[in-house]
This record gives sequence, C-alpha cells and structure tokens, in this order.
Amino acid sequence: MRIRTAGVVTVLALALAAAGCSGGDDPDTTPSAAPAGAGGKLVIWGDDKRAAALKPFAEKFGAENGVTVEVQAISKDQQTTFVTASQQGSGPDVMVGAHDWIGNLVQNGAIDPVQLTAEQQQGLAPNAVKAVTFNGQVYGVPYATENLALIRNTKLAPDAPATIEDLVADAKKAKAAETLCLQVGQNGDAYHAYPLFSSAGGYLFGTTATGEYDKNDLGIGKPESIAAFKKIQALGEKGAGALKRSITVENSIATFTAGKCAYLVSGPWAITDVKKAKIAYDISPVPGFAGGKPAQPFLGVQSFYVAAKGKNKALAQEFVTNYVTTPELAVALYQAEPRPPVLIAAYDQVKGTDPDLAKFVEAGKNAVPLPAIPEMATVWDPFGKAESAVIAGADPKTALTAAAKTISGQIKP
Repeated sequence: MRIRTAGVVTVLALALAAAGCSGGDDPDTTPSAAPAGAGGKLVIWGDDKRAAALKPFAEKFGAENGVTVEVQAISKDQQTTFVTASQQGSGPDVMVGAHDWIGNLVQNGAIDPVQLTAEQQQGLAPNAVKAVTFNGQVYGVPYATENLALIRNTKLAPDAPATIEDLVADAKKAKAAETLCLQVGQNGDAYHAYPLFSSAGGYLFGTTATGEYDKNDLGIGKPESIAAFKKIQALGEKGAGALKRSITVENSIATFTAGKCAYLVSGPWAITDVKKAKIAYDISPVPGFAGGKPAQPFLGVQSFYVAAKGKNKALAQEFVTNYVTTPELAVALYQAEPRPPVLIAAYDQVKGTDPDLAKFVEAGKNAVPLPAIPEMATVWDPFGKAESAVIAGADPKTALTAAAKTISGQIKP
C-alpha cells in the first residue's frame, strides 16, 4: 500500500446505483461444502502477483472438486473494476483485495459474509480478523498484513531513534542529504502521515461503544488534530526540514536506496528495492514525538472475498474458508510478495527464514486497522492536501478546518 487515490471515491459514488446491500442474515456456523465432481466454474480475481501465485493452487482445487477454476489478473483499479462488474453481472466468484474496501463493497452489495468456523478464526491473527469484521459480521478471509515501519540506513544512522526529534538530530549529525524519506508530494499522503498525526494526538474518526469507527465523530478539525498538525508543521519545510513535498510516492524509496536519506518510512513492499541496492539497513517502529503518544501506523489486511453476485457462491465459500486457510497456500502467497501471513501456522513456518518479518510485526504491534467504513473515502484527498499545505508553511487551523468542512459535506447523516 503506497498511497490512496481518488479512485476510491468513485467506488463510493457507485453505491447510489447499487441494487442493495449484501444479505444481513447470520451465516451458517459451518462452511458450505462443494461436492467433488459437481461441475461448474470458479472465477478468481487478483492483482498480477497474487494471481500468479494462486494459479497452481486454483488448478489443484479444481481437480479435487471436479470444477474449472480461472484466475484472472486485474492490473489496476481492482476495487472499482470489481464493483462495476458486480453490478453488471460479469464479476468473479472470489475477489482478492484490501480490507478497507469492505465498507464500500458491502454498501454496493458486492460481497457476502464468509463462513469461517470459530476454530478457523482462532487460527488467524486476531487483529486481522477484527479488521475484516464490519457491522458485526466477518466479510473476508484475511491472509496477510502490512504496516509502516522505520527503515534506516545503518551506515548513516546506526541506532534506532527513540523519538522523531532524536531522528532529526541523528540525521543532522550524519550529514545526510535528506533527513527522512516519508512521502508527501503536492497532494499529501494521509496513510504515511498517520503515525506522526496519531502520536501528536490527532484522530480521524472516533469509535463507538463496540469499538467500530464512528462516522459521526470526525476528528479532523478538532483542537487536538489542529495541535497535531502544528507539530507536523515544525518538521516541515519552514521548520526542521524533515518533511518535504519533494519526497513523493515516486521517489521516496529510490531516494533512500540511492543513499541520500538516513531514514525511510515505508512498508514490506520497500524491502526488495532496499536489498537490491545493497543498503545496510534495519527496521524498527516509527518513532513518535517526545512526550507524545506512541506512533500508531495503520494496519492493512489483504483478504479473500466471496462475491455476492457470483455464479458459484458455494464453491467460492469452500475455496476461501477451507483452502485459503491452509499453510501451503498462505506460504505461497507470502513467497510471491513477502508480507506477514495472518494464518498463525504459516507465520510460524516462515518467520525463521526472514528476520525482517518479525521486525515489521513488532513495528505494527500497536497498529490500528485502517478504517473500512465507506466514509473513509472522503478523507484521503482533503486530509492529504491539508497536510501538504501545512508542511509547506500554511496555517494548520485554517487548513484543517477547511478539510473538515469538505469531508463533513460528503458524509451523509
């Protein structure tokens, strides 16, 4: 997950055309079984890497169940493509994607709850199960997590900084060309800014008594969030110079791998490039502000969904509940793109071969699930633009008040 785009807002708008939400009946307590030799066809959509990893397992599943299985790669705009296809009756039976799609997918009537047993849920990381739970129902079978961490060039920064202030001071001592590669760009990046925002006391949405995000409690524009942006501004272009609009989604990792940056805030997806560059590195939690709260990154969860309008839903339930939850498949997906497996048995199997894995898990120990409510789609653009403006030197109160007004205007009562 590198950045959120306006494409998500398009999906939110599609809700107006949806025929209705997915069924609200409680799912069965046992998975549906697809009888062997029953015939039929199962269509699975995923991005390029996951589609390639899934193909041999899908073929095996097809042979065992007497069905044809097609795995199709959707290279971009996966969520929008899935919702549109679902409404047109041309979508897949199974979709692979991020957990924060769930609110929009449910609102669009695109997915059904999955039928995981209590025993199967106990074999998965609890925070991942929480992330795919929406309105009290589990809507996805999670298989991998991702979160931001601090990746440092140990030649320039031998020790992990305890605070963001220590990070700035240590980078200056090392005389690094850039202090911190944390992508901002001209439009900002709420995902990468959130650890610092949360450490300084800011929040996006409050929570209900049951712990779910509350769309009616918008934190942006509140005094504590404005105070948080003042601290972020102090790290900006007219302050310490640690946060810059010149560091973007396109160049943040490349600037670090070129040896020009002491620190990089990124996720597991950055490690392949770091290793290729032969940078001596280490991984630790993103540090917070001195005297502030611990920095909390967002927890992202990759999941398998059962399409509500798929042509073979019983097979889809069988695949996601009884096949995706096997260590063999979970490890194959990890090898295709190394992110911590959610299946505990799979994580235990691979953790000894990848020292970075445990470090990312530790960095995400206090991560909070990325809000999956549909209203989160209204946050990315206004928040990001306010962040970019404040880093450039704009007044935090003015910028955040305007962002809050824009977001509030898009959230329906």
